[in-house]
Amino acid sequence: MKKLFITSIILIILSSCSSTKSNSLNNMIAVMQVKDNIPGVCNNSKIIAIISLPGNGQVKAIAPLTDEEIEKKLNSEVTFLKTYPDYNDKGMVNLIVNCEGEMVSCKIDNKTKSPELDKEIVKVFSILKTWEPGTLNGNPVDTSILYSFTIKNGKIFL
Repeated sequence: MKKLFITSIILIILSSCSSTKSNSLNNMIAVMQVKDNIPGVCNNSKIIAIISLPGNGQVKAIAPLTDEEIEKKLNSEVTFLKTYPDYNDKGMVNLIVNCEGEMVSCKIDNKTKSPELDKEIVKVFSILKTWEPGTLNGNPVDTSILYSFTIKNGKIFL
């Protein structure tokens, strides 16, 4: 699913960039391709990967914690890294936040080398239940949020 999602985003961006309109990026809406219904979303066929640009009417969902707070929580609660303090890796978490601001899905999109580590990272992100929903032209929408992370010497960085 992650390759399909990333490919869909790239195709949407490329098709909008090839437009003859000078403001084509401002009019672009990246809609996530979903095969199976995601319980809890408001509109399964319109889950948006927000691309905030001036004047495009897209506003990202706002997490209940700052990136710095999430990073701190990850580094204090992911016990795998305490066992392997020299560990280096990278990955990506995909969250779906519905139009009401509730996180309804949390999955590793790009896995690390350790399923145990992935599970612990998802557990930390899963506590971020209540968000301010993303909006499109002032209306709340279902959104996909990606958090890329890097692990250097046993420390997680967003």
